[in-house]
Amino acid sequence: MKTTGRFSDDLLALFRKSKILGIRAGTQPHRFIGLWVVVVEDRVFVRSWGVLPNGWYQAFRKEPRGTVQIGDQEIPIRAVPTRSERLKEAVDRAYQEKYNTPGALQYVRDLRRAKSKATTTELVPL
Repeated sequence: MKTTGRFSDDLLALFRKSKILGIRAGTQPHRFIGLWVVVVEDRVFVRSWGVLPNGWYQAFRKEPRGTVQIGDQEIPIRAVPTRSERLKEAVDRAYQEKYNTPGALQYVRDLRRAKSKATTTELVPL
């Protein structure tokens, strides 16, 4: 499958509005898990909070294809590791702005730590 490179404006609006994104790493059927999602420069990003050895991030490192569930849609995606420090900093700010309740701020601080920041992943539609 060829990638289109970007999500439609309607989908980007859904990603911006949604606090939780359903994601399934890999091509094997299994349950969706919930992740916090941000949009930066009309691109969709996620990070791993716990960075587990058998978690979604490691699964995407082995098999970069997967599926996101947003609204009533399931969309095939490819996970692309983010190397740009500029983008990682912009993702930091996006998490801070979007998840700004007192209860969420603790997790946002953790997502900004080096271990989580290193897992910054862009989701690209297939």
